[in-house]
Amino acid sequence: MSADSVSAGRQAVRHTRVSLITMLTGMVTLIVVMGIGRFSLTPQIPQMIANGHLTLSSAGVLAAMNYIGYLLGALHVSRMTAHHARYLKAGLLATALVTLLSGFSHAWVLQCLFRVVAGIGGAWALIIVTSWTQMVLAQQQAPRMSAAVFAGPGAGITLSGMLAWLITRLHLNDDRAWQCYGVVALAGVLLVWRALPASLPARQRESASAAPGREVKRLWLAYTLAGFGYILPATFLSQMAHSLFAQGQLAALFWPLFGLCAVAGVVLIMLFSARLNTRLSLAWVMILQGLGVASGVLIPGVSGLLISTVMVGLGFLSIMQLSMQLARAVSNISVAKTVAILTSGYATGQLIGPLISAASVQIFASLHPALLLAAGGLVLGGLLVLRIRPH
Repeated sequence: MSADSVSAGRQAVRHTRVSLITMLTGMVTLIVVMGIGRFSLTPQIPQMIANGHLTLSSAGVLAAMNYIGYLLGALHVSRMTAHHARYLKAGLLATALVTLLSGFSHAWVLQCLFRVVAGIGGAWALIIVTSWTQMVLAQQQAPRMSAAVFAGPGAGITLSGMLAWLITRLHLNDDRAWQCYGVVALAGVLLVWRALPASLPARQRESASAAPGREVKRLWLAYTLAGFGYILPATFLSQMAHSLFAQGQLAALFWPLFGLCAVAGVVLIMLFSARLNTRLSLAWVMILQGLGVASGVLIPGVSGLLISTVMVGLGFLSIMQLSMQLARAVSNISVAKTVAILTSGYATGQLIGPLISAASVQIFASLHPALLLAAGGLVLGGLLVLRIRPH
């Protein structure tokens, strides 16, 4: 065996190792900040309502606090020109810490503050780690690993869902539940801390004066509607399940099912991406997710909730993944800035959703009108994607 072939083999192993570590670091980061930091609130809502710490209306407001923070964090990153790695670490650590601290106080103001901080930290970590992993894995020519990073939130939702099921089995109150989620989140932080980047590649840094083009703006609007459309079932799924089942243990299984379906959606996109038209796929996934949201209202009982869980779950991360792929085809600015702009739109949609749910409960004493509006938003977003013209 020649020296050149040995050197090439070592280089291939090195590339594979870098790609694998980058992928796993991105996935675990998204598990912590999304699957636990943001979405552990969903299985917590029924417990907090049962313990008298929330009402269905105030639960929507509390969820909105998280999305206010998420929007603020996304807007901040869109204007950020330096210190990305510092904000990534700060966001990851802050999200885990406030999740843990949520178990030590029932004060409404503090709970709202914790949700805002988790939202800001989550946006910092999500946008920056997504930009970093996509850039590094593109350089390593590892497109499947790049796509696999997007399974992180789904894996985190599955994890938080299984923890919620275990918490229900053990009859722990919502304080202990928050503490369990916080400990798991901090374990994830420790696991990836040393693998996080010390700095971002130079081309991540770009003047804040660069403006997005028309097609990016159209994608931003569609992605905003996607954030608005999915967030209501994602926020209130556990509560809707608890309203159908007398036994909380069975109801608790719907949330991990949602997470598994989200991972399955990413895997399907990975397997068939070479044969798919990204724009058409994104449009149809949004329309089908809209039908899934509507099915929870139009089909009564467990059947409707099950269909909604599966269809909304399958579309959740697929829409994120396909939107980022389409963004690369239409964007005239950097990856980091494009991701930040799209995420700010998504966060805006997520913020509007819980506020409309609170209004729906106050006016109609039901989430159904808000869910039907969310379904319409997803269908409209899918139709808007069809108008986008990649370069």
